[in-house]
Amino acid sequence: MAKQNTTNFHLPRWNELPNLDLYLDQLVNILEKYLKDFIGNKEDTIITKTMINNYVKQGLIKSPRKKKYSRLHIATLIVICILKQIYSISDINELIMLAIKTAKFNSAYDQFCDAMEKAISYTFDGIEYKVDENAGFEHALLRSVAQSFASKLYVEKTFLHK
Repeated sequence: MAKQNTTNFHLPRWNELPNLDLYLDQLVNILEKYLKDFIGNKEDTIITKTMINNYVKQGLIKSPRKKKYSRLHIATLIVICILKQIYSISDINELIMLAIKTAKFNSAYDQFCDAMEKAISYTFDGIEYKVDENAGFEHALLRSVAQSFASKLYVEKTFLHK
């Protein structure tokens, strides 16, 4: 992702996610589609069926219903795929639990997407991503989480050429 492509960085918002249940193969394909330009290099696998099954076993995501995955699964897995680049699975679980304590999941997910896009755009444009002084702890934490991913992505794409 070169600097000129950072304006194209877009995470699908809650209402943009498929509102129909998907089988595991379809879920893997859609996650790869959404995230392939932002995580790792083109040859890297972002998520596998085994990884998803492990996340279910660990309680990080809910079990599929009749072997089908919902919009909630997709959104949660997008967050996990991004955050696992910088945080442990237990830390990710803790961050997700904090987010859903303070807002409905769909709202928390959209806030996550907004923060990620803003942090990446600002980082690649050399602008400091500041927290609103009146923002609460959760907003400051979300900004810091987004900034940590954006900084890692910047180093990878600018200097390491992944």
